This record gives sequence, C-alpha cells and structure tokens, in this order.
Amino acid sequence: MLMSQHSFSMQDHTEFSSNATTNISTRKGGFTMNTATKEKTLLLSKRGMKELKRSIASLTHDRQKAIQELHELDKMSDRDTRLNHLEKLARLDIIESQLQDKELALKSARLIPTRRARMQVAIGSVVDLIDTQGRIFRYMLVDSIEANPSDGRISIASPLGQNLLGKTVRDVIEWSAGLKPNRLQLVSIS
Repeated sequence: MLMSQHSFSMQDHTEFSSNATTNISTRKGGFTMNTATKEKTLLLSKRGMKELKRSIASLTHDRQKAIQELHELDKMSDRDTRLNHLEKLARLDIIESQLQDKELALKSARLIPTRRARMQVAIGSVVDLIDTQGRIFRYMLVDSIEANPSDGRISIASPLGQNLLGKTVRDVIEWSAGLKPNRLQLVSIS
C-alpha cells in the first residue's frame, strides 16, 4: 500500500480514483488528506503509454514554471502580490498532485500484450460492431486511464466494454444506457 499526503484549500478541485480510501481531517488553513491507494497494474497501448509520458513531461514543465513564478513573486512584498502568491501555491499543489498521480500510474503501467487470443475480445482488442440500422462502429478496448470514446477507445470498465469482454465473432452484445437498451453484433476482432 502506498500512502500520500496532500494539503489543499477548500477552493481546490481534485479528482480521486475509485480504488482509493480517503481520510479527511480538519486542520487550520484547510484540510489534510491521506489517500491509501491499492497498487494495480495498468495495461496500456503504445499510444496510451506515450500520452501518459507526454502528460508527465507537460506537468513537470508546468511545475517548473510555477516554481519560477513563485520565486519572482517572493521578491515583491505588496498585498496583491501576497494574494497572487497564495493562488500560485494552490496551483503548484494541484500540479504536484496530478504529477504524483500520473507518475504512480506510469510505475504500474505495462504495455498490452501483443500475443492474446484473437478469437475472444480482451483488453487491447479492436472490435467492429454493427447496429440494427447497419452502421459499423470500431472500438479498441483499453484501461479506463486511456479511454476516449470519441477517439474510438472505450474502457473495459464501461457498460459496453464489460459486455464485450470474452465475446466472440457473431455474438450479440446488449446493454442498457439509461432508459434505452442497446444492441450490437460483433462482426470482427483484431
């Protein structure tokens, strides 16, 4: 188990993963958060791995820039500068938190195995589906960290992703999204 401690003000916006246990205690000037995260192996595509590394590089650059801005503000001492300093500190805290989360994800990330059963849908599979109107949809099943449905990458944790896992060609996939039931036929797996 990994333990991380974050301090933040009430105005900060942070996201927490569903596999984290969170304890929040009140402290003067804000909250202290202890997040215990279960270490889980993430299976990422080559594209997902590159995007994660690119995101870490971008956050590292943003962190250095925020630190430089704080050093410049330290040289000034008027009231507006002090308020700006607090805003920059809050921004730096958010960047460091995001950076820590991404680095933790990268530590546990592995590439999706290239050798897998092509007869059944698994993480990393590219599937072609056809709906009742004859429209064809192509999706790649990925871990939730790299899912982007508008880009054709759906999470194995999504309703469609869960129903696709283990299916074979010609299987009919049915799931409900809200009030409307959905029905697609699996036509190919690659």
